[in-house]
Order: sequence, then structure tokens, then C-alpha cells
Amino acid sequence: MPEATTYESFLTKDPLDNYEDHEKYTKEWLPKVEKYRSDLEKAIPSELTTELPKPVDELIKDQFNAVEYLYSKKLLTPEEFAITDLPTTVLAKKIALGELTSVEVFKAYAHRAILAQQFTNCAMQIFIDEGLKQADARDKYFKEHGKTVGPLHGVPISLKEQMNYAGKITHGGYVSKIDHIPESHGVTTLILEKLGAVFYIRTTQPQTLMHLDSENNFTGLTKCPFNLLLSSGGSSSGEGAVVAFGGSAVGVGSDIGGSIRAPAAFSGCHGLRPTTRRISTKGGISSGAGQESVPAVVGPLGRSIDDLELWMKSYINEGQPWNYDAWTIPLPWRDVDVPLVSDLTVAVIRDDGLVRVTPPIRRAIDEVVNKLKAAGANVIEFTPPNTQLAYETVNKMYNCDGNHMQRELLAASGEPLTKLTKWNLNFGDGSEHTKVADNRVLNVTRDQLRDEYNQFFVDNKVDVILSPTYNNVAPASQGVYNWSYTALFNILDLPTLAFQTGIYQDPAIDKWTEEDLKYTYRSPLEQLENESYDPEKFKGAPVGLQLSGRRYFDEEVLAAGKAIVDLLRVDLYSH
Repeated sequence: MPEATTYESFLTKDPLDNYEDHEKYTKEWLPKVEKYRSDLEKAIPSELTTELPKPVDELIKDQFNAVEYLYSKKLLTPEEFAITDLPTTVLAKKIALGELTSVEVFKAYAHRAILAQQFTNCAMQIFIDEGLKQADARDKYFKEHGKTVGPLHGVPISLKEQMNYAGKITHGGYVSKIDHIPESHGVTTLILEKLGAVFYIRTTQPQTLMHLDSENNFTGLTKCPFNLLLSSGGSSSGEGAVVAFGGSAVGVGSDIGGSIRAPAAFSGCHGLRPTTRRISTKGGISSGAGQESVPAVVGPLGRSIDDLELWMKSYINEGQPWNYDAWTIPLPWRDVDVPLVSDLTVAVIRDDGLVRVTPPIRRAIDEVVNKLKAAGANVIEFTPPNTQLAYETVNKMYNCDGNHMQRELLAASGEPLTKLTKWNLNFGDGSEHTKVADNRVLNVTRDQLRDEYNQFFVDNKVDVILSPTYNNVAPASQGVYNWSYTALFNILDLPTLAFQTGIYQDPAIDKWTEEDLKYTYRSPLEQLENESYDPEKFKGAPVGLQLSGRRYFDEEVLAAGKAIVDLLRVDLYSH
């Protein structure tokens, strides 16, 4: 066996010596953080909580399945279950027909969201009373006008906290921004409000927004609702947890390296990373302003593919973000028929050449591919080219300013650096500034990679690429290092759907084989990731995979996703 590798051995590109200031943080900022935590706790209506079977720390050790407990102990009323287990497409129609009021829908979702917070720690801000007033205003409008405000009228929607919300603290996970209170909504929040959505919970994200995990100095760690020992993913950490638990009809996250797809895959729901510039990112907190080599995108998380399509179509065609944000493209959402599986050509990536996948991921790919073939799909085995180059390039793009903006945001408060913040500050060339000429070379490499993969789609008449979302199921908290399976599609800018396979990790069968144990690691990163997989510590974790399509073929990706999810008979509303 090779000598064990440590995460610390990767911290070579940034000395990490000009971020933290313990004295300043403790004296000037920690009191504000403690008040923030207290305000969050006070915002939780006690009548919506339940008595936990054990203290949360013990439930975490027990790998507690909170979703199973929700149903087995009937923590909601039959009426609340009936409402919150309606697909959002059906829910919106029932509200529009007057069969459900916005207030009764809101109350059911608010109850379920508070339970999600108790188990998974998914919230950074809760405002149930305000949400109830919004829902009541929707009902009054409906009663007076006999119609809805818009296609999302009365639909309870959760928001990643980094998105500007008028009159509310918006810090993006940075303690130095705890006093930042925007005067107006960010564009996406504004559009969703105009479409009729109701807001009540803003959810967790990690420090720097650059972990596929959740740790921050405000609220700590967010957990996978199917196994509380594990991470909910990141950086849209709370969105994955609250949506998978059913505490939100549709969630809104952002993604620059996997930040929608990892939470969806890890937590147990679906999530779409759209092509850039279809959804506005204007108005929010991040370190990425002006960085155009690999931009972040905003997109939806939900429990059905139809729900994601409803969000995308409503937002784009009726919200028309190009009227609020010149960066977005006036490209209407197209209606695309769900294809027959037998008409699909699917290229499958089983291994990206960088980090070997664990047994549950391998099993899920085998099962999905076998079902696709049995249904008549044309499945092509695909060894993706130049993945090492793609990963090295995108990691340099993330930190091309020498961590200047991250340092500015973090050092302003001197807050402690979390484990995975130290990791991401060492991406690429770390604290070394990339020269303009060198950044242009990175962009040329990016464009060449895009052309290479696009040509593969065209030459092989491929509809979608099927791939792992990550080399494992939901990882242990603070233990997710490799982004190669998600970040590939960020640098390529391909619309990518993380979807649930209906398969869950089983320690009895998802074990390394004798052949696996003889495996020679290709890199220290692969060793670090693979050695963290102990079958007994990932019980019941959902297995999510990815579907990627050609750039700006977002509609076709969701249509193919519907066909495949239906083939797999995955129904996240049925328990």
C-alpha cells in the first residue's frame, strides 16, 4: 500500500498568512456573529418544531435518516403531506384554479422547512411571518382579480443566502459582510417575486462559496437529510438539504464548479446548472466580480424535472431577465418534446482519468446504462479527452487574481479560515497573480476544449453525456476535495442536470473488490479521495449522476432527463 496522503500536503500555493486576525475577529466581529445566530434561533416558530429523538450530535453519529423519520413518525398532518408532496407543476395549477390557497400552501411548506432546519441545519435566515404576509397578499390579489400574479403565484421558494434580498443581511458566507443590507433585491430574487413566488427561508453556503461542502463561521455544517453524518454538498448547501427534505417547492442555487449539482446529488434531489447568461447573477455577494473565464450561473433545484422546467421557462419567458441585466441573453425557453429513450444517443463517462469512482457510483452507472440499453438507447463508451488539462486550467481560472478578492473579503474581519477554504485558496497558482497575457492563454485553452467536446457531440450525434457528479456519494463533512467531475462542465459551459437514480448506498454490497484493493493510485488526490470511502460510513446516501448536453441546449438536457428519470421510475414525491 502506498504511504497515506494528507490534505495538508496540498496546501503549497498560498502561505495563508494574511487572512486571519484572531484578536480583531474575537473583539469586533464575533459578537455580531453571535447575535446573528441568536436572531436565527429566535426566528424559528416553536409551534412548528418537533422533539428530536436524540440530540443532533448523536443523530449525526447514528447516520440518522431524517426523511425516513419524517414519514414514519408522521411529523406533518395528512393535509400538509398532501400539499408538500404535490409536484410543483401541479401545485401551481391548483393555486391558479383556486383549489388551494397560497396561505395553506405556505403554512404546510413553512412547517416542513422548519423541520428540515432542525435536522439538517440548512437555514441562514428564516422569516415565516413575512412569508405568510406575502402568501396572504397573493390570495387577496387572486380574490380581487380572479387570476394569479404570475406562473409561480403562491409557490414557496427557497433562496441561497448570497443573493441580495432587500432589507435583509446578505453576507455570502463572509463575516465581513454581516452589516451588508441591500436596499433592493438582486435580479433573480426580483424576477421570482414578480412571478408570484413566496419567500421565507434563505439557506446556507460555505465560507468563500468555493467548497462542495457547507462550513462557515455563522452556522457551521449542513447535513444530508438521508444520512446526517454526511455533507449536504455545496456551495448551495442549504438548498440541497431543504429541497431534498421537501421544505421548499423549488430552490435557487448558484454553480461555478458544481455548486448546484453537488448539493442536489448528495442531498437527494435534482438540480440544473444552466448554460451561462440565461439566468441573471446580478446582485449578490461573491469574490467573482469581473472574472469572465469561468462565470458562475444561477439555477433551480427540485424534486422533479418538470419542476425545474417550470422554473426555467417561467423565469426566462415571463421574467425576461435581459430587461434587468444586460449580461443575460434574450434567448427564450423553447418547448422540447420528451424523447423516446430508444431515440437517444448517450455517451457514458465511467472514469474521468483523474479520480476513480467508489462502488456505489460504479453500481449506479452500470444499472442506468443497462436500463438505457434495454430500452433501446444507443450507448457509447466515452473516455473524455484532456481532463487533466481542463482541471488544471479551471482551477487556475478560479484563483487568477492571486486570491485578491477572497483575501479582501476574509481579512476584513480576520475570521478563522475553515479547512476547505484553505484547500480552495490553494487551487491553481494560489496567491500568485495570473498575468493578463497568461489569462488569455487560459481562455484559449478553454475555447479549444469547448470546440473539442462540441465536435464529439456533432461527430457522434450524441444527445447527452452521462457521468458521475462526484467520485463518491455525499462525502463526510469537510472531506470533499475533488471537483473534476463537475468543474469539467463549468469550463466547457455545458448545461448539466444532476439527477437522482433511485439508488442508495448499501454497505453490504458497495464494497471495494479484491481487484480494487490492488489498484495503483494515479495521483495523491485520487488516493486522498478513495481512501476516505468506508462502506459502513455512507449508509443510505442517495446516488445522483449527471447529464450534460451541448451549450445552450438546456431544453434538450431537461427533456432527456425526464425520459431517463421516468425510465428509472424515480419519483421523489412518493414515499
